[in-house]
Amino acid sequence: MADRSGLKFVGFIFATITLAVMLTTAMVVKTYADGGYSLESSAIASR
Repeated sequence: MADRSGLKFVGFIFATITLAVMLTTAMVVKTYADGGYSLESSAIASR
């Protein structure tokens, strides 16, 4: 069975990864909502 310090370290790693994914997702959603991204192919074809 794992010791407490090892479990705390693993929990910290998972929490850090989760926070990074949440921040990245929030930034992408905000940029998409502000019109920074476009899913329409016509925008690329008109360039």
